[in-house]
Amino acid sequence: MRAVFQRVSAASLSVEKKEYSKIGKGLVSLVCVCEDDTKEDLEYIAKKMVNMRIFSDKDGKFNLSLKDIEGECLVVSQFTLAADTKKGNRPSYFYAKAPDTAKKMYEEFVCMVEDMGIAAKKGVFGAHMQINLINDGPVTIYIDSKDR
Repeated sequence: MRAVFQRVSAASLSVEKKEYSKIGKGLVSLVCVCEDDTKEDLEYIAKKMVNMRIFSDKDGKFNLSLKDIEGECLVVSQFTLAADTKKGNRPSYFYAKAPDTAKKMYEEFVCMVEDMGIAAKKGVFGAHMQINLINDGPVTIYIDSKDR
C-alpha cells in the first residue's frame, strides 16, 4: 500500500460539485491499494498514519500524533500513486490492485482507522473528486508498506 499524508487545518471533498465530506484539523490521506497488498499492509499504513508524530506540541516540535490531537482524517482512494513512469510519458498503473478488490480493501482500511479511535471521512471510490484543503506547514509524508 502506498499513501501520502498531508497535515491540514481543514479539508473538504466534493463530487459533482456537491460537498460529500469534510474534516477539521487532521490529515488528508491519499491511499493506493497495490497488486500484492495484504491486510498486513493496510494495518501497517493505518498504524503509521494514526501514530506518526507530525503535529506540533506547545514548543513547536513534532511530538504529537493524529490520535494525540484527536484529529480527523479524510481518506481518499488514489490509484495513481501506483504509477510507473519509467518508460515514456504516459504512466502505467499495472501495479494498482483491480478495482473490485481495491474498493473492498479501501473500505477495510477506513474501518481500521476508525477502530483506532479516529473520526474518518472518505471519498467516493472511483469517482472524479475535488479536494479543497488548507495544508498546515506544509507537512506531507509519503509511505510505502513495502519499505518497512
